[in-house]
Parts: sequence; C-alpha cells; structure tokens
Amino acid sequence: MLTRAYQHSLRGSHLPAGQPLLEIDNISLRFGGVKALRDISITVTEGDIHAVIGPNGAGKSSLLNCISGLYHPQEGQIRLHTTTGSGPEAAVGEEESADRATGELQTHTLTRLPPYKIARLGVARSFQNIELFSAMTVLENLMLGRHIHMKKSVLASMLWLGPARRQEIEHRQLVEEVIDLLQLQAVRNKHVGALAYGVQKRVELGRALCLQPALLLLDEPMAGMNAEEKEDMARYILDVHELAHVSVVLIEHDMNVVMDISDRVSVLDFGAKIADGTPDEVKADPAVIEAYLGAEDEDAEVREAVAKIEHDQQVEQGQSEENRG
Repeated sequence: MLTRAYQHSLRGSHLPAGQPLLEIDNISLRFGGVKALRDISITVTEGDIHAVIGPNGAGKSSLLNCISGLYHPQEGQIRLHTTTGSGPEAAVGEEESADRATGELQTHTLTRLPPYKIARLGVARSFQNIELFSAMTVLENLMLGRHIHMKKSVLASMLWLGPARRQEIEHRQLVEEVIDLLQLQAVRNKHVGALAYGVQKRVELGRALCLQPALLLLDEPMAGMNAEEKEDMARYILDVHELAHVSVVLIEHDMNVVMDISDRVSVLDFGAKIADGTPDEVKADPAVIEAYLGAEDEDAEVREAVAKIEHDQQVEQGQSEENRG
C-alpha cells in the first residue's frame, strides 16, 4: 500500500478525471517505403487504462515508440496535457497555458522531443524485451528510475555532503514504497539476472513507477507468462493505476486481460486504426472480429478440421483391421 506522502509526491498530470491527457493526432510513420503507422488518432483520458491491440505487425510497438520519443513520426502531432506549473517539465517542449481551476494548463508537444525530455514530462515505459541491468540488484535497478529527480552535483554526491545524503534518503524511501507495492521485499537485494522471468517483469514495472509518471506505457507486460503470472501482473497494474493514480497505455495480446482491466480499447491492423471504444463495443465490432479476434476462430476451424481428418483415418484403420480379421 502506498503512503499518502508518496501519492502526494507524484508528478502526475493533476487533470480532472476524464480530461484528455495524451492526444495522438493523425500521425504517420514510414520506414523507407513501408508505412508502419497510417493516420493514427487516439485520445487517452486522465484516469484510464487504455489498451492498444491488434495482430503481430499491426504497429502497436511503433506507436509506443513514437509516444516515448524513440521514433519521430513524419506526419501528425502528439501532445501531452498537464497542470503542473513548475519542475523540469516546464522547460521542455512547446507549451501553451491557460488558468484553470486545477492550476495552469500546459500542453507539451512530444512529436520531436528526445526520450529523456519526454521522461521529464512524466511519461515512463516498459519494453517487450526486459531492459534491466542483470548484474545489479533489484534495489539498484529501481533507484535508476529516480535519475531524473536527482538534482545534486556529482561532486556533492561523491563527497556525501548533507544535501546529497538527504536526497538519497528521500529517493530510497520512495523506492521502498514501490518495493512494498509490488511485493519485491524478498528479492530486493538479489541480482536481477538470477530472478524468474515473471519477477523481472515486475521489477521493470517498478522501475518505471519510480519515475513517478503521469502516463505509463506498458509494452506486452505479460508476454511469456503462464496464467497465474498473468493474473498477478494484471493485479499489480490495477494497483499501480488505482493507488498511484497513474494513467496507462497497455499493449497486450491476452484478450481476456485486456477486456477485464481496460477502460477503452483501440485496435490497429496493418498500421491503421480500425476501431476505438469500450471493451464491449470493440468486442462487437465486425472489423475487429475479422482482423483480430477472428484469427482465433480460424485457428479453431483448422484444429477442428485436423481432428476430423485424424478421426476419419482412425475409423478407416479400424475397419481395415476388422476386414483382415
């Protein structure tokens, strides 16, 4: 359970629930003659878990890479809205502000920003493939998530002066809260490389959370997990969302998980958005059934056909043996 002090220290957007937090406006991404994304528009609202689904190669990870600054789309804009009036995020990005009851509205254009500036604005992410330092401990990996908040000079840190000590203690206190939230106490001092895959995924989620984000981008956080591990990870994502008040963009192939924990779902296919709505609306959309969910039906039909052929062969073999007898 996160303490009130941690929740109050979050550098979230502080927008009212339901207000646009992230706006993706008609972005297109090309690699040579290949269009990875085609005219994509998606709005992520404050307080939502927004899932992005689609077949392999649909452009889901490319979309997250555009949001986090690893890729820069050739067309369109990506904007992040916050109401924070100070801090490092006020110095980066193109902004426009207006007084609101919740504070000063700031709109940051992310489209051309590098990843480190987008992280300063409060956008954190995980990756499909685990990007942790395997020779470092869980605690050390989580402390790396605090790097953008460290303000003391290298010299002050080396000399271990009073302000540097106080800052280190504050960072450690917050990291310990994340360790408690994700139930990592038993492995906090173990090297990440020695941990089970599912635990490593949890550590990566924790490191992103240590950045204290307004928006958390999760790229297939349950890939390669068994049913029990998926259930645990879904619970941790819900805890992070509800207790830390973090909005989430989630890429996940497990449709049961997506439909259970998401507030809204966007569906991509061949780089284009083909549907957007609540989980129930998306499940009923014919285009989604054909492009994504329908693939499972086709697999089932193939399995049924193979089973029928095998059954017929067994019947023929039995009849042949009877005739010989």
